[in-house]
Amino acid sequence: MALWDRIKDSAQTMQSQLVAKKNDLKSGAFRDASMAMCALVAAADGSIDPAERRRVAQLIATNEVLQNFAAEDLQRRFDGYLDKLTADFDFGKVGVMQEIGKVKKKPVEARAVLQIGIVIGGADGDFDKTEQGVVREVCFALDIAPAEFDL
Repeated sequence: MALWDRIKDSAQTMQSQLVAKKNDLKSGAFRDASMAMCALVAAADGSIDPAERRRVAQLIATNEVLQNFAAEDLQRRFDGYLDKLTADFDFGKVGVMQEIGKVKKKPVEARAVLQIGIVIGGADGDFDKTEQGVVREVCFALDIAPAEFDL
């Protein structure tokens, strides 16, 4: 199986697992950590072009699990985290990681945040090394083995 097919299959599997847990994923901490993760993956290479920003925003708006929350609210939070990362990636990353860390004591939410990062990263068919790297960092921050997600 080609690498692209494996990435696509993995993203689809993650999305299916997320949908199965949708009713458990309604907290504000999950909402905020998810948007922080989306921004972190989108800006993983240190920059984000307008087309990529729109693509990720569209994925957020149409993701079934995230429909537990108002789309405008998700967009505002995503944009806020992304603005922090694009203004100063290293400093912004500290704040974004703190936000993600708020789900550390809730294993279902923590794993769901990681899965959302993988879904966002693999949505374009190229879950590249920088995107994998930031998701791996989040795994360590949440005390979850990266191997659990084939990272």
